[in-house]
Amino acid sequence: MYSVGPPIERITSLQNPRVKQLVKLRDRRPRDEAGVFLVEGYREIRRALEKGVALQEIYFSPEWFLGENEPALIAQAQAAGAAACELAKDVFAKVAYRERPDGLLAVAPQWKRALSDLDHLFGKDGDRPAVGLTGKAPFLLVVEAIEKPGNLGTILRSADAAGCDAVIVCDPVTDIFNPNVVRASTGVLFSVPLVVEESTRVQAWLLEKGVRMVATTPGAEKVYSDVDLRGPLAVVMGSEQYGLSKFWLANCDVPVRIPMAGQADSLNVAMATIITLFEAVRQRSGKS
Repeated sequence: MYSVGPPIERITSLQNPRVKQLVKLRDRRPRDEAGVFLVEGYREIRRALEKGVALQEIYFSPEWFLGENEPALIAQAQAAGAAACELAKDVFAKVAYRERPDGLLAVAPQWKRALSDLDHLFGKDGDRPAVGLTGKAPFLLVVEAIEKPGNLGTILRSADAAGCDAVIVCDPVTDIFNPNVVRASTGVLFSVPLVVEESTRVQAWLLEKGVRMVATTPGAEKVYSDVDLRGPLAVVMGSEQYGLSKFWLANCDVPVRIPMAGQADSLNVAMATIITLFEAVRQRSGKS
């Protein structure tokens, strides 16, 4: 029922070495040592397969399934080269990191992109920047030292919804392959080009490419909606606790703020990112 390839192994013991390894992959060091990470959930695995991610393994437990499409997804993963393995219900509960699993968990290879992988967004030899994925000038999101995996995942999801051409993570505090990043992004981690790099290198690269850097900070004089967000643009967001570093505030083109009417002086970074990105979307669409 589930296999289009070799016979599927079934694991029933909590002490199985493969089960223990899956549990270890929740932590960053074992993930980095193995060069892989976990992808849990139907939607997340489907999006990985849609983007051609070469899943190494897929684990499933029919007793946790929420619908009827899971067997087809397992077969698709197998056809793409993933080894499939069935887990007993209690075994799957041990390896899952969701409170209510849906019975699907995959192991995917990590990847690393460089700033040079985004050069296709720009013209050559001083030409004007090429259109980005949105059909307009390059539209980038830069985030610095984001601490919480859930926030980073939500930010990736927001960047995808806004049509950003790429997300650049500077000086990361949380691992982009953290299971909660994958979960909060709902799998768009696989669809938005993602680069991890040092702030100084990113700022120099953006300057070289002629990209305007608009940084958000509560102390700015200009309101974000009063600033021109058209043309080649990088929206720069800071960490949850400290906001943007002095480096970015000193080296951005325009600092902006989101006006606050209540007692709070700032928003959650994921919320602030959504607000700023979609103001840029409004302006870049040419609609009032």
